[in-house]
Amino acid sequence: MDTKYIFVTGGVSSSLGKGILTASLAKLLQARKMRVTIQKFDPYINIDPGTLNPYEHGECYVTEDGAETDLDLGHYERFLGVYTSKANNVTTGKVYKTVIEKEREGAYLGKTVQVVPHITDEIKRRMLLLGKTGKYDVVLTEIGGTVGDIESLPFIEAERQLHWELPDDDIVTIHLTLIPYLRAAKELKTKPTQHSVKQLQEYGIQPDIIVCRTEMPLFESMKRKVALFCNVKENAVIECLDSPSIYEVPLSMYKEGLDRIVLEKFGIKGAPEPDLTNWKAFLDRLNHPKYSVDIAVVGKYVELQDAYKSILESFVHAGAANLSKVNVHYVQSEELKDGNLDEKLGCYDGILVAPGFGERGLEGKIRACKYAREKGVPFFGICLGLQMAVIEFARDVCGILDANSTEIDPGAADPVIDLMEDQKSLTIKGGTMRLGAYKCHIENDTLAYRIYGKQDISERHRHRYEFNDKYLKVIEDHGMKASGRNPDTGLVEIVEITSHPFFIGVQFHPELKSTPEHPQPIFCAFVAAALKHKGKRDAK
Repeated sequence: MDTKYIFVTGGVSSSLGKGILTASLAKLLQARKMRVTIQKFDPYINIDPGTLNPYEHGECYVTEDGAETDLDLGHYERFLGVYTSKANNVTTGKVYKTVIEKEREGAYLGKTVQVVPHITDEIKRRMLLLGKTGKYDVVLTEIGGTVGDIESLPFIEAERQLHWELPDDDIVTIHLTLIPYLRAAKELKTKPTQHSVKQLQEYGIQPDIIVCRTEMPLFESMKRKVALFCNVKENAVIECLDSPSIYEVPLSMYKEGLDRIVLEKFGIKGAPEPDLTNWKAFLDRLNHPKYSVDIAVVGKYVELQDAYKSILESFVHAGAANLSKVNVHYVQSEELKDGNLDEKLGCYDGILVAPGFGERGLEGKIRACKYAREKGVPFFGICLGLQMAVIEFARDVCGILDANSTEIDPGAADPVIDLMEDQKSLTIKGGTMRLGAYKCHIENDTLAYRIYGKQDISERHRHRYEFNDKYLKVIEDHGMKASGRNPDTGLVEIVEITSHPFFIGVQFHPELKSTPEHPQPIFCAFVAAALKHKGKRDAK
């Protein structure tokens, strides 16, 4: 069978959930024993999201091979349980950089380099790249932005050309749109969808399937109206009702028959029904918790939940594994002062200090680490969270009063956290951190070993600064242990306080590898510890 290609575009409004829809369809096809992968084409000119502020674009998701990518790739991996790579996220910046470099090399033999055909040819090459590896039966491509945006026009034009170049039964376009509900009139309106599809048709693309995001059920007459005016079959108009959880969407899309319609368009017959046994078991645990627990996530990007998207989803997975609803409460680190810690943190069963960059809010994170350490509250620090825990311990337990990170103070007298040696001469920031999967060797008889149940693990990284080994002996002598280290470089990967009920910090980002069917071990252990802590508090 030739590789099949599915393109997902969006209309009317941004943030409709193209990534979730694409991941849900991919999940259904995967459950039908098909080999699938998903790629995202983003219209911004940045090479990748690595230099973008989280307020601009949400979290930067990091793949196994070290690509800094769009957060939708996190959804792809969580739904499919399959790793993505550098090839799965393409930006306008990457495309133009490649074309300009070819022009400088003389590859175009003196021709005038234009958007059509040179930019669109490069986009098409990348759209087909994964399919040509022979590893996949279906490649799904999410086109970022909204139809009508100037930025995404070259992607739409490239897709139009592929409709002309590929056999009809090898390519399908799905258009996700919005059917708004006007509460004052108590009516659903299809006109925005009609205009969105009309605009897509003006660009030369006729969608095969229209998925209608809506907060109210669609009448059959309304589906017929959309089908009639948008030139699709009635069964190709799919209702996508708002769901209580993103993980319900594959089941609702299966109920609507989205995967069956796609297979019909491809001319594929005899595919087995999707096996969603494990997925349904996860949803059953998620929807019927026996317990609840309250976790504080201390960070400085708390106003935008997408800034910590993978952490939030990891708590969903770990909560289900513990038959518990995890109530995540964001705490702005800048608001934490010495006099208000009980007020701000005293009601929580666990404290997670989140990753981040820059000086803003760091003293508040240090105070949160101290509070968790002194009060015996379960603590989990990720990346910068580990670094702040080390600084706090060095200052308040070891007596190294000037302990600091050179990220905060480049001239720190006691840089217990310092810039990695290979980072000191760098001037280009994008794509130059310690990125991707690295090994970690865990010592026996430690909290980390009890969590993972093995000595050798691999986790993903995104950082420039590290634990300064010059201070390791004095810190370990006072009770903070380096329980995990990189076997090749000796870099400290995990620290823990042995006398504390649950206190662990990791230099890596464990949230990037958590999935509903395989929740991340540290998150599971942290939630379990928070439940235990809550039980002790309630018993008093």
